[in-house]
Amino acid sequence: DPDAAVDFAAGIEFVHNASLVIDDIIDRSEVRRGTAAAWAEFGYGPAIIASDGLLGEAFALFSAEPRAMRTVAEAMVELGEGEATELAARPTNEEEYMELARRKTGALFRAAAELGAVAGGAEPHAIDSFGEYAERVGVAFQMRDDVLDATADADDLGKPTGQDAEMDRPSVLQVTSLSPEEIDERARTESERALAALDDADPPETEAIEYLRDLAEFVVVRER
Repeated sequence: DPDAAVDFAAGIEFVHNASLVIDDIIDRSEVRRGTAAAWAEFGYGPAIIASDGLLGEAFALFSAEPRAMRTVAEAMVELGEGEATELAARPTNEEEYMELARRKTGALFRAAAELGAVAGGAEPHAIDSFGEYAERVGVAFQMRDDVLDATADADDLGKPTGQDAEMDRPSVLQVTSLSPEEIDERARTESERALAALDDADPPETEAIEYLRDLAEFVVVRER
């Protein structure tokens, strides 16, 4: 259903941006994607209201499809639990960090992929496989993000760097003794597992599937 696909794509992006508005408030980050963060430009109250509005618009787009509503609701619970863990129940080892990354980042990636599969009329097994693919890509993305925060130039990255250390956030570099190079290797392993899950969905070889394969590779080599 092309119309459902467009609605779901817009809706999950609304959810994503709503979460970024709150992330920037929690982190006191004044820059997002090279421009002023919502709270820095308009203040805390308007930023929070904007986040609420984005979520309302998102759920209006999902409301006609129960599976879509359930998928996004579950992702938002996972996302909230991840944020709470980061603030109050900090991970102390690699295993706990990976669970945090799965909730904080992987859950929203999973929801986006599952929504696309739902809109495409996929079978339940394929929906789950696409979800696993995306969740693992999300974890790899988060690990690479931690490395970039510690090693990249702020102008190149489009947002402040060194935030994890400055705010004492539990990045993989802080929680483990792994080097940036070793973390990138861990991220690549997640990427390879993501591609295996994609193959398990047994999709036809289309331009869209080729894009998903490229995405799994890109997240572990990106520079911003």
